Amino acid sequence: MRKLLPFCLLAFLCSFPSPSASAAQPAQAAKPKAAPSAAGTSIEALRQEAAAAEARRAAAEKSLEALRKQFKSLVDQLQKVKANQTAAQRTAQSSAAALKKQQAAVTAANAANQQAATALTAAEKALAAAQKAAADAKTKATAAAKALASAQGTLKTTQVTVATANATIKASAAELKKSEAAISAFQPKVMAGSTEFAKLSAEVLGKRKAIEDILIRQGKQVSFSEKVAPIFARRCLACHNARTAKGRFNMETFASILKGGESGAAVEKGKADDSTLYVMVSDGSMPKDADPLTKDEIALIKKWIDTGAQLNAGVSAGAQLASIVPKLPQPAPPTSYRVPIAITAVAFSPDGKLLASSGYHEVILWNPQDGKIIRRIANVAERVRGLDFSPDGKTLAVAAGTPGQMGEAKLFNVADGRLLADFFTTNDTVYAVAFSPDGKRLATAGTDRGIRVFDVATKRQLVLIEDHADWVMGIAWSPDGTKLASASRDKTSKVFDVTERKLDPAAVALGTTPANVLKGESLATFNGHGQSVFDVAFSPDGKSVVTSGADKQVRVWNPANGKQVRAIGGFGDQVFRIAVTKDGEVASSSADKTARLHKLANGQAVRTFGGHADWVYSVAIHPATKRLATGSYNGDIRIFNTADGKLVKQFIAAPGHKGAVASAKK
Repeated sequence: MRKLLPFCLLAFLCSFPSPSASAAQPAQAAKPKAAPSAAGTSIEALRQEAAAAEARRAAAEKSLEALRKQFKSLVDQLQKVKANQTAAQRTAQSSAAALKKQQAAVTAANAANQQAATALTAAEKALAAAQKAAADAKTKATAAAKALASAQGTLKTTQVTVATANATIKASAAELKKSEAAISAFQPKVMAGSTEFAKLSAEVLGKRKAIEDILIRQGKQVSFSEKVAPIFARRCLACHNARTAKGRFNMETFASILKGGESGAAVEKGKADDSTLYVMVSDGSMPKDADPLTKDEIALIKKWIDTGAQLNAGVSAGAQLASIVPKLPQPAPPTSYRVPIAITAVAFSPDGKLLASSGYHEVILWNPQDGKIIRRIANVAERVRGLDFSPDGKTLAVAAGTPGQMGEAKLFNVADGRLLADFFTTNDTVYAVAFSPDGKRLATAGTDRGIRVFDVATKRQLVLIEDHADWVMGIAWSPDGTKLASASRDKTSKVFDVTERKLDPAAVALGTTPANVLKGESLATFNGHGQSVFDVAFSPDGKSVVTSGADKQVRVWNPANGKQVRAIGGFGDQVFRIAVTKDGEVASSSADKTARLHKLANGQAVRTFGGHADWVYSVAIHPATKRLATGSYNGDIRIFNTADGKLVKQFIAAPGHKGAVASAKK
């Protein structure tokens, strides 16, 4: 790809018409010559600068390639030395083992020779009576002597082999040390070359963007990421994604859009009227069973195709549309709710003084003592699915999404509701977020089957795990922060190793290090639910994993062998969410309109919290204050005392709502 980049850039720059090309056109009626425009002069200057930058970049790339070849030669030499050393060691070990056997054979041959000689003497003394026995003994003696000579020859050969192997080992050790020193000395040159290449690549990209901006302002190009991709993401992705690609046409990325579907290519660059995509949106065939695109949207798509169907400079053709469209603030939540909405997530702050709950395009912070609103945090996607406070209680992570359109994971300041980080955007809902025990990392999971881990300070993605076959609906850290457990709609729960990889210095120098900083390797899979698994947690000692699912069970697993330890039943319907306490109890919420508390050690029921009129979607527990909070489908939040099970506070989590609570539709 690096070799192709300069060529692609040259092709891009050369795609603009030159003066000589214009002169070659058929003669037309003479017109007064117009003075060159400032924009044209600017483009020509930028083209010259881009060409100059490309020349410097090409020279740097050639120099870098020579350095990499020289570096690879040293690495190959090192590998050859290591291979010779390994072969010599194996030969020495094998020969040493054979030597012992051959020495034993020589000793045995000597003994046989002596025995045969004794027998021969005895036979000769009794020649008259034992002529035949003497002959046999002589034959045996001859054979024994021959075997002795052969064993002695083999022994000598083996001794020479051992000596040669030892000499090779000694010599290769010095050569190995020399090669390693050469690589260490050469590595900075490769790193410097890589840095210079990256610098020049950035310079070239800057020139390309500058040219692109001018062309867009002149109406000669349309920004795909800013103008066209938002239309496709909003109006087309629901039916044309990787999971449900109608007509085998996947529109999740720029590359898949150009690839087309079962009818062939969807876009003919420069020819909108010949492009299947444009024809179908312009005649109303797409979107199917939905309102047609507006005239302005159709005109934008046509212009984009007619001007070459270009992708913005610096944007990956394989990037999801949701990740490249402009990220605009989410719609504001309603000042007053007309109807309550389902409470799909609740979470206590570490000190128990705040209770966060899901809202419509918002997260609401409540005082759990009196049920009053402390703060409303906006700029959140339509439906909030997961909430988690950082261990210090200063920040709140939110998993949310607008179904079928986008999903996001964001971080907010608890004190003032300010947005601190927007970690990523995907094409469907994000279901879960979880801080690592030390608060330095954040794990997310959602409908794209992906589990991601981010560094909270740098916002850098450390690993992407795509091991599940369906939505990932729950995520949890082990107490020591080395493992992640997941819950999925594919009917499984899994455990992954998220310790850091050990990077090879040579790979770092060559620029071939893996994208995933953490291992992300699967350690265990639990299949026992047989239906969707909704949530997951670790036991306080990290030796067990707890899951809940559509099979009306809470199950406890042993990650060491993948076997089930116990099943906790007694629920009348699906079990949605769970929360495990440090003293070994698990709280759960169920569609049977209750929340329950059980002991993990033996599955014993501690208490049942009732009173809800509808499904209990979410649950949170704060052992220090002896409080358990539940959220139901009809917007009802209840706070209980875990010591006696009594209701402490109840309120409808819908600011400004005055009407009756709607019942769930079954």
